Amino acid sequence: RVDNNELGGVVPSAIGNLTNLEILDLGENQLTGEIPTELYNLTNLEDLRVDNNELGGVVPSAIGNLTSLTKLILYGNQFTGSIDNICSMSSLTYVSIASNNFTGGIDCIVDMTNLSYIQAWGNEFGGEIPSGIGNLTSLTEIDFTQCQLSGSIPSEIENLTNLIGLYLSENQLTGSIPSEIGNLTNLTDLRLYSNQLTGSIPPEI
Repeated sequence: RVDNNELGGVVPSAIGNLTNLEILDLGENQLTGEIPTELYNLTNLEDLRVDNNELGGVVPSAIGNLTSLTKLILYGNQFTGSIDNICSMSSLTYVSIASNNFTGGIDCIVDMTNLSYIQAWGNEFGGEIPSGIGNLTSLTEIDFTQCQLSGSIPSEIENLTNLIGLYLSENQLTGSIPSEIGNLTNLTDLRLYSNQLTGSIPPEI
């Protein structure tokens, strides 16, 4: 761990030589540029954290080489492009990609079958919440605040019975609040403010 220092410059490509690494924490520094492709040679990596730096670029398909990765934290950088390559990593259980410049919709999250936590607020996704999100039954927290999402909240969300936090505020969601949210008996925090939702609050809630 070298987090919470004042490290600057780029992440050196030689980091790819540390093939036994299981945890790499570079968070809370002043690193710039892109993540070197050599880092994706670290196939034993289980936990990758580069949060709160000035890193950018597109997350490449090579990230799929990290087949042991369960936790990915890219929070607070300048990453761009779609999250399709992240979604292809079925090993991930914890994903924090908030406060970046990701685009391209969130349909692909339905492929992340082991996902328990996703924090993605403050991106530029757009598009709708896929109904297939109801298949991600391990989810305990979803945060897509301020992501330019549109369309309705899918009723299939009722399948997420482990959900504790649901954050969909500051989007462009329309339609009514689905009564099925009332089936989420473990839910302790529900935030839907600053959308275009209509109708009445379901009595089930």
